[in-house]
Amino acid sequence: MEKEKMESLSCCDCGTANCFHQDSNFPSFCLTTNTRQELIDECTNLYKGDDLVAKLAKTAAEIEGIYYGKLTRAEEIIAFAKRIGARKIGIATCVGLHNEAKLFSKILRAKGLECYCVICKVGSVDKTEIGIPNELKLQKDCVEGLCNPVLQAKLLNEAKTDLNVIIGLCVGHDSLFIKYSEAIVTNLITKDRITGHNPAAALYTSNFYYKRLLEEE
Repeated sequence: MEKEKMESLSCCDCGTANCFHQDSNFPSFCLTTNTRQELIDECTNLYKGDDLVAKLAKTAAEIEGIYYGKLTRAEEIIAFAKRIGARKIGIATCVGLHNEAKLFSKILRAKGLECYCVICKVGSVDKTEIGIPNELKLQKDCVEGLCNPVLQAKLLNEAKTDLNVIIGLCVGHDSLFIKYSEAIVTNLITKDRITGHNPAAALYTSNFYYKRLLEEE
């Protein structure tokens, strides 16, 4: 195989996933066998330490090992929070999933955790103030607050949350929230308006309902 082509291949091109159980063969382009051992050791040593990285890695593995296929995502988040000692949970929610955020907050409190929620439209700054033209508003010729993930993160930072949970922030807005959040972040709901917030459905049905996903551009 040409060197340039091999270097462009990655895990999406693998048919064995031998890195999981090592019961097969590694392909020639495998990222496991072609990654510098020093880099692998560097990352492994992070997980072996006593800092936050090690704590999160070990807790995540424990949750997977104990509760695999037994708990919902909401329950896993609660179990994870308790195991890492997170008492105050921040919620960064989309306005379109406000009811889901309210319900999750009730669940958190029922499980003995604190909760602090910030909605995406916080600050109520009109979209036109950052250069979004009126014609790109969902409802033209009216006040339409822009999504404000940076302010969401900063308000949760001020609230000193221990763990922040994203509920349905838009693509890109979630990226900004994660960038500015001081607390670690996980997702409860990933927004997909077409599939009822089940993005994997589009992948599973890409050979019939969502054939357009495989159309070359």
